[in-house]
Amino acid sequence: MTTKPYSVLLIAEARADFQRLDKGRKLKVAKLLKQLESNPYKGEHLGNKAGINLTGYYKLYADKKKIRIVYTVIEKEIVVKVIAIGPRKEMIVYREAILRLGKEK
Repeated sequence: MTTKPYSVLLIAEARADFQRLDKGRKLKVAKLLKQLESNPYKGEHLGNKAGINLTGYYKLYADKKKIRIVYTVIEKEIVVKVIAIGPRKEMIVYREAILRLGKEK
């Protein structure tokens, strides 16, 4: 029995994040995004840290933990929705994600 693969959807801002990466990082991130199609819960749970509440979202590490992919899984649609891709430094990627989620609601 095979299960239907998840669709990986990057919101517009996450697509722009991806496009800004250099070629090497793009390849590493693309490989991880592909893995999410068959293993959407591959990442680690995020929670409420430093006043940034991303409970219900996940993070995935790329490029020796220098890059983070922030996403959520929408079971009923069989979709992995990527919110942000960027550096962990100074929690930049998490701050971007929370701003984007505020706009989205």
